[in-house]
Amino acid sequence: MLDVVRIQEIIPHRFPFLFLDGVREFDEEGPSLIAVKLVSMSDPILQGHFPGNPIVPGVVQVEAMAQAAVVLAHLTGHFDQSTHHCLFLGIDKAKFRAPAVPGELLEIHVKAERLGKIGKFSGQVRAGDELKSNATFTAVMQPKDADK
Repeated sequence: MLDVVRIQEIIPHRFPFLFLDGVREFDEEGPSLIAVKLVSMSDPILQGHFPGNPIVPGVVQVEAMAQAAVVLAHLTGHFDQSTHHCLFLGIDKAKFRAPAVPGELLEIHVKAERLGKIGKFSGQVRAGDELKSNATFTAVMQPKDADK
């Protein structure tokens, strides 16, 4: 549905801190979406985490969920990169259940529990049927002119 070029038009993140390769599904009624990330041995984070046993850090998985949530907020009309920042307010109930390793296609499932100036989201990172991590988190859609 969305490729990485379109995602970069929606969120400000860039390589090596962009953790989405595409959006596969979007459900406006949910609202929810499924984004994807192909874990590659060439990902810079895996060069040091950990040599000889590369795994995607749990915090990176949570960040991927957050990036997917910002895309979801945009697709539902609650976020515009040109006029807003989206900032974490909190991360709750984060659980890391299985390592994510090179060669896996991660699916990042994100559901909006509440949308508006303050958004609340739940997310999961999965590879096939295996749950890798899950969390709930809140974010604020702050106007850029509030920075001044």
